[in-house]
Amino acid sequence: MADNNPVRSKRDQHLERLRKKYPDRKFEDDEEIFGAISDDYDQFEQENTTMRDREKAFSEMFTSDPRSARMMMEWKNGNDPAISLLRIYGDDILEACNDPDKQEAIKEANKEFATKVAKEKEYEELYDKNIEESLAGLEQMATEEGLSDEDIDKAMEYLVSICRDMMLGKFTRETVRMMLNAINHDTDVANAQEEGEVAGRNSKIVEQMRKSKKGDGIQNLNGRNGTPRQNPDKTKSVFDLAREAD
Repeated sequence: MADNNPVRSKRDQHLERLRKKYPDRKFEDDEEIFGAISDDYDQFEQENTTMRDREKAFSEMFTSDPRSARMMMEWKNGNDPAISLLRIYGDDILEACNDPDKQEAIKEANKEFATKVAKEKEYEELYDKNIEESLAGLEQMATEEGLSDEDIDKAMEYLVSICRDMMLGKFTRETVRMMLNAINHDTDVANAQEEGEVAGRNSKIVEQMRKSKKGDGIQNLNGRNGTPRQNPDKTKSVFDLAREAD
């Protein structure tokens, strides 16, 4: 039996992968398609470079001291890292503790550790305080602007994804473009408002000029001795009409 499955081109296959990865984008032109491909390729290259650097660092560490590889293997196998550390580096630790030249370094390391623990506790308390205030603010925002829980969740998910990308050194065109639109929003609104006001004044000027021309050449019977009354708008300049239109 003949195979009824149509043979798809490489372009169609790649478009299908892009649309699965970016369901909110249509990819209707080559600029958008190749832009997404370029972003994905840059991300792949960056992640690949990071992975190679990490593997190189581990390889150099294991080569410089084979015991470090044994330590990592015990940790991977579920052994207590502190116990494994003593088991593998016990002699070195004991020697360091009894070495007057290293006692000061040990003291500084212990001080640094204590400072780090205190700082982490401070950050944790600050986080708990901020998250409580943030959630209350979002609740109030949802009530005032008629937003649903789904709206807030979607916005927060997108914000978290941006923060996660930033921590990995990833800045996409879509994110930068969104930031630019947010930065320029007030200016764009002000420009649109000014354009609307100018268009409104121009419309009034045209309307006044049209009315004034409509009365030209028609004798006004209310004039003295049958003399037509002069149209007051006829002698007015465009600038006079503009001032009256304000």
